[in-house]
Amino acid sequence: MDCDDTVTEEVCREDDVGDGQLLEVMVAGYPVLLVRNRMEFSALGSKCPHYGAPMSKGVLRGERLRCPWHGACFNIRTGDIEEYPTLDCISCFKVTVEDGKVFITAKKKDLESSLRVKDTSRRCLLNRNTVLLLGGGVAALVCAETLRQEGFTGRIIMATNEKHVPYDKSKLSKEMNLKPEDMYLRKPEFLKALDIEFWPEKEAMSVDFQKQRVRFMDGSSQKYQQLLIATGSHSGFLKVPGADLQNICTLQIPEDSSKILKLATGKNVVIVGASFIGMEVAAFLSDKAGTISVVEREEFPFQHALGPQVGSVAMKMLQNKGVKFHMKTELCELKGKDGKVTEAVLANGKNLPADVVVVGIGSTPNSAFLKGTSIARDDQGAILVNLHMQTNIPNVFAAGDVVTFPVALLDGDRSSIHHQQVAEAHGHCAALNMLQRGKELHTVPYFWTTMLGKSIRYAGCGKGYTDTVVKGSLEQQKFLIFYIRDGHVTAAASLNCDPMVSLIAEVLYLGKQISKEEAEACDIGNIPLLAQS
Repeated sequence: MDCDDTVTEEVCREDDVGDGQLLEVMVAGYPVLLVRNRMEFSALGSKCPHYGAPMSKGVLRGERLRCPWHGACFNIRTGDIEEYPTLDCISCFKVTVEDGKVFITAKKKDLESSLRVKDTSRRCLLNRNTVLLLGGGVAALVCAETLRQEGFTGRIIMATNEKHVPYDKSKLSKEMNLKPEDMYLRKPEFLKALDIEFWPEKEAMSVDFQKQRVRFMDGSSQKYQQLLIATGSHSGFLKVPGADLQNICTLQIPEDSSKILKLATGKNVVIVGASFIGMEVAAFLSDKAGTISVVEREEFPFQHALGPQVGSVAMKMLQNKGVKFHMKTELCELKGKDGKVTEAVLANGKNLPADVVVVGIGSTPNSAFLKGTSIARDDQGAILVNLHMQTNIPNVFAAGDVVTFPVALLDGDRSSIHHQQVAEAHGHCAALNMLQRGKELHTVPYFWTTMLGKSIRYAGCGKGYTDTVVKGSLEQQKFLIFYIRDGHVTAAASLNCDPMVSLIAEVLYLGKQISKEEAEACDIGNIPLLAQS
């Protein structure tokens, strides 16, 4: 069979699939997802292009199908992306019904891969417009790709102080044994094919908004017609005696991951901060380091983001792997020998052996190069944007970790949300508004943290929550927790309860409220109850 050969196979009887049902079937030996919605059939790739989640376990609402693991959404008629974190569409196949039998027609090469890259426009040299993207993360990448997908034929430049093409930053702490190229979201050849100029190790030094020109550290400058600032954020730095000793690491780039893994193997590791980075590093190193000690000011890990209940579950998971926690205290000094760290001194009087220290405390927007300009920033340095991702300066947009933006789930209050999926949604929205589409940001934040082969999923924005409703069992590590603000759900987290968080994300996306009473009545084994919200 030639790889371009088309096959048509009967996959089931029409009566075998109820309305709203997702059924995985086989076509030429490959799994395909058959969907029936309002009595019409669609056929799609069976796996999410992001991390390969089985889409048959996903959540279908109308013509939107949401991934059960990380919340990516696809249109069931076209397979096109409707929500990130995936960058690719899903394959779509022809379905026919004859005499009560359902047939799927597909090309073998499309069956072999679940993903499909969207069609893009070509660069036209007659179009002199230049869009300059500062930053090499997912916000800039999605902005660049969206511009090409939506017909922009001008010049696109992505300038970043990093030396790598955009990569999956979530893997830095989850899979520390990967090579940089294993984390790449797009290969250099892909960017080249889309005529996206990629300028590595090119750090912005200043911006002249009136002249619409950016100056770089290497002395060069670049004029733009439209600018996206997506420079991200950086980890907080230690401010204690001994902070300048060797083997004190932050986790910012792929090289940091491999360096920490090498230094930590068989040695004493002290992790400062029980944040997502700190906990994921502790989990990954738990069977590789000699000893691991986590130092944290709060009583529980993830306390501000996920609350004490989820934090205590995560803490027990790691304690069972030998990780030691020193909570409600802080690092006050680092001691060393021959310029290398050897010991961490805590405020509670304890001294911990330390061959390597990993710092995972706080984050600061990378916006210092804007100091002295008229761009509006908050007290932390985050750039203020509206729901079109516009700053207070014409033709200047901003996206990702460097911004603070109005959050619908917080009744329009501003927040900085440092999730990959949010940054991608920002980049998409900014691109559409560069093209004068009048697009308002509409997304439900979705993230996950992975430890010891288990993922805690989270959707929504629980900032300022005053109450929680827990379903399932925290002790048995199978639970769904609702975060309540002003009497209704603004976020949810789960462990071993897929696809509940994706379902709740979809309900919130549709603008429907889930009351505290509905949350209390929810049965984690009975999805339809919430599906009617």
